[in-house]
Amino acid sequence: MTHRSARALLSLSFVALIWSGVAAPLQAKSVVRPAAPVVRKVPPLPVRKPAVAAPVVAKALAPVAAPRPWLYENSDVPIDTQWLFGTLPNGLRYAIRNNGVPPGQVSVRLRIDAGSLMERDNELGFAHFMEHLTFRGSKYVPDGESKRIWQRLGVSFGSDSNAQTTPTGTTYALDLPQAVPDSLNESLKILAGMMTDPNIVPAAVDAERAVVLAEMREGMGPGTKVADATRELYFAGQLLAKRSPIGTPETLTAARADALQAFHDRWYRPENAVISISGDIDRKQAEALIIQNFGAWKRSGTAAPQPDFGAPDPKAPTSAVVVQPGVPITLSLAWLRPWRPKADTIVYNQGKLSDMVALQLINRRLEQAARGTASFLSASVDVQDVSRSVDGTFVSIVPIGKDWQKALNDVRAVIEDAKATPPTEQDIAREYAQFDTSLAVLVENQDTEASAKQASDIASAVDIRETTVSPETALGILRSARPQMTPAAMLAATRRMFTSDAMRAMLVLPTAEQGAEQKLATTLATPVAAASNIRLSSDAVTMDDLPKLGPPGKVVATETQPLGMQIITFANGVKLTLFANTAESGKVRINVRFGHGQQDLSPRQTVPSGPAGYILAANGIGKLGQRDLDELTNGRRLGFDFGIDDDAFEMAALTRPADYRDQLKLFATKLAAPAWDPAPIERTKAALTAAQDSMSGSPDAVLGRDLMWLLRDRDARFLTPGAKEVAALTPAAFRAQWEPILAAGPIEVQVFGDVKADEAVAAVAATFGALPPRAETKPSREGRTLKFPKHNKTPLVLFHDGDPDQAAATIAWPTGSGFAQTKDARRLDILAQIISDRLFEKLRSIDGASYSPQAQSNWPFAYEKSKGYLVVSSQLKPERIDYFYALIGDIVTDLASKPVSADELQRTTAPMRQLLSRASTGNAFWMNQMEGATRDPRYIAVMKSLGSDLLEVTAADLQVLARKYLVPKKSYSVVVLPRQAAAKR
Repeated sequence: MTHRSARALLSLSFVALIWSGVAAPLQAKSVVRPAAPVVRKVPPLPVRKPAVAAPVVAKALAPVAAPRPWLYENSDVPIDTQWLFGTLPNGLRYAIRNNGVPPGQVSVRLRIDAGSLMERDNELGFAHFMEHLTFRGSKYVPDGESKRIWQRLGVSFGSDSNAQTTPTGTTYALDLPQAVPDSLNESLKILAGMMTDPNIVPAAVDAERAVVLAEMREGMGPGTKVADATRELYFAGQLLAKRSPIGTPETLTAARADALQAFHDRWYRPENAVISISGDIDRKQAEALIIQNFGAWKRSGTAAPQPDFGAPDPKAPTSAVVVQPGVPITLSLAWLRPWRPKADTIVYNQGKLSDMVALQLINRRLEQAARGTASFLSASVDVQDVSRSVDGTFVSIVPIGKDWQKALNDVRAVIEDAKATPPTEQDIAREYAQFDTSLAVLVENQDTEASAKQASDIASAVDIRETTVSPETALGILRSARPQMTPAAMLAATRRMFTSDAMRAMLVLPTAEQGAEQKLATTLATPVAAASNIRLSSDAVTMDDLPKLGPPGKVVATETQPLGMQIITFANGVKLTLFANTAESGKVRINVRFGHGQQDLSPRQTVPSGPAGYILAANGIGKLGQRDLDELTNGRRLGFDFGIDDDAFEMAALTRPADYRDQLKLFATKLAAPAWDPAPIERTKAALTAAQDSMSGSPDAVLGRDLMWLLRDRDARFLTPGAKEVAALTPAAFRAQWEPILAAGPIEVQVFGDVKADEAVAAVAATFGALPPRAETKPSREGRTLKFPKHNKTPLVLFHDGDPDQAAATIAWPTGSGFAQTKDARRLDILAQIISDRLFEKLRSIDGASYSPQAQSNWPFAYEKSKGYLVVSSQLKPERIDYFYALIGDIVTDLASKPVSADELQRTTAPMRQLLSRASTGNAFWMNQMEGATRDPRYIAVMKSLGSDLLEVTAADLQVLARKYLVPKKSYSVVVLPRQAAAKR
């Protein structure tokens, strides 16, 4: 059972605009390999109209006297009139919207109401198998050619074209970067052929069977096994208990073309299909293309009835214990109620929103307890309708140490308190403010809402049988619900959420514990007293409580840069890169870069720098602790993302015009007066300790832990901390490391977005400009050096403790760094993508030996006279390791001996060109390009040449690169084998 974060569910419905569900739908994805990362240059940002203010509530909820479109048939919520809805005579439904974000793109989502819950016992995995077959070939596309066709149209396979199968449906996604009628018509024609006449023949089935089995094998790990066991416990007696979308080895191995064709005929029918299109195209024009391509889709035979998904069984086992090496101790609880279709009305959603506020009251208390001396590292409560099978309340707990019984009882005590005593009005106001701000931000940002999100919103709404509404309407419904959010109503809502037909509890242990099953049952059966002293204080905290800064700094220099950006220097040495524009109305991006990042750390001394972001955010500012900062930022769009770049430490946030000045003040006071609360460090150590075992549970986990460290010649800066390093992470050691970093070195502030230039300069002057001058620092020579390991003739062998059928292989070659060979740096991205595509064709499409082979290039501009690398990796069966290296050898030899074909080059660069065009319409792209530019003007120079460096590449250029860098005698290889194979190798 997996869980979703609050941000992951923003597209489901207007309720989900401000809340996340609990149990994420199980899903199988057809593509997991993104395109190689590239850096690009494009035309200037467009200027868009600023977002309108939030509407008056009464107006937002005013009913519309008109026929209700199909999505709103059972609802009285205001219709989002930006959508054009329709239904074809054959039953296919569609929704179309004009949207120019990003410019020139059209996003298409085609959902079939057929997921794993529609499968029969001998068809497990067929819905997902069908998804694979439709992509492989169809009426208008020869076997294996769809990927190439869309690449030629500029579509990146895996990011722009994809599909996923869940228990309740299969959704095909296409983001077409060339929004012209011809390309959209061709794409809809291909999609129509995929739906009506996929290439379900024995040869295609046999070839794709190997791919699906490879996907199953690579996806199998400790977490998957725990999820399967949890699903079987929670949904005992229901279809969902045994219906993972990936299927089983037995049913997939036995699958034949006639059986898959029968599944297709039952479910791939026009009345089961919904098409949503959002993009830079006329709605009527898109409607005509839907009619042209899908109007002839005929119903054949009798439609299959929707199966009964069942209801929670009160007589099924209540608890279970799973022993799974490689996972931390976790507990999960579920209160399960039957799922019932609901009329998605205003009244229903007002009640739902009230319930969410009640739930968030508990979550805030649990988080506050976890920050202190609680027995649990984390705990959270969520409510979600899961796969139209249950309406559930779910609790997840990660204990500290091994005393899971105490953690379970402590969390239950917090819940019992919420069930026993109503919250105060101040409690409710605090949580409501956060929800209100979340929706207000969506109203402010609606002009920059991406077409891909809008198209996905419709597909998701159909899946959960709800509607979509505009951000204004969602905000209006929330505000109309505020009067009913009384203490008594919150108490009643809490009690309802913890009342159910069936209750379940799952304990996951990494090693067997004697009597654990009985201990769990006994603990659950023993009542707990409501917790005391866990309610939050009502002390008011304002920005005035932050440490005081000095007088505003003075501007001593201003330089104008490309696109109208400005670099402004203050008297204390702080430099500001300002790009004031309305391309993303309602958004302000802030990035503060200080010190020298990775170069300030020692290559010989291992320090757990990874968790520094959480600790620095949580350990307070001045006299204010984390709880105070929560109060200070509640109802505001303020954040604290921390990262370590090659040449700077970074604090970043996405904020808005009303809040960006205070965001700057938060960041500036963090540097000026950091607090050193030890509690976040202890919590971090508990989390790192709990994660230790999981780092060897699969080949991917081992590579994630060790590969970067190995490719950097065992540089301590890239070593994942082990038990020794975690033990050494003390409050004193953390402060000794980070206090001088926060206090010295250059500061570069970036402000990009919807601000007035003079006001932004004044805001930075009053914050970072008001800091005292900082001591200059310079990294050591070894800190400014990155190495690559010596060539090894025989791969280094690492071992994992997971499935004995899993292995992984990697090979890397040293490349370069710095600015001297910029063209090489960028064109190695293209070479890596070509290698990825060739591996995909051979290892996946032809052999079925691997599901997600990939190649990536790393060229660190911030390091001079160091080594970057190009690395290729793949998961495989252990017996296919030698084959992988032979195949890589053949690919490298071929790339060095002859130029790639014109078609292969075009299929690689066309998607990159389109990705570049889309990315550059947002401020995040330009902010990334300008990072470091105030210290080193070469960043500006290479930004200007980015487009030509990357896209004006020839086949001969790539051949030269292959000869220059992919030298067999310089490579370094690593394999990861199951530990059981240690004696055999």
